[in-house]
Amino acid sequence: MPPSVQKSEMKSKATQFTCHASDAREVRLAGTFNGWSPTSTPLTKSANGQWTATLPLHPGRYEFKFLVDGVWCCEPGCDGPHHGCPNCVGNAQGTMNRVINVI
Repeated sequence: MPPSVQKSEMKSKATQFTCHASDAREVRLAGTFNGWSPTSTPLTKSANGQWTATLPLHPGRYEFKFLVDGVWCCEPGCDGPHHGCPNCVGNAQGTMNRVINVI
């Protein structure tokens, strides 16, 4: 980003998040874009059992996790170490966070 351009002046981009949790009753999204708030971003369930939310995000790198029925995870069934996964990074709790780069 050029030094003369402030992040607040950059255009945000509609960024979709999808979680595959067909049996879940509730899915929420938390990450660096919402202060890791476990309540501020609920996802909507579609007819095919996928949960989605679309957020306006400025270009940058963001970490996030889903809360599926109150349980933090990168994706249901994806709770173990993911060494070498290009979309995950370790966190201070010893688990993984998902990563998204908005361009």
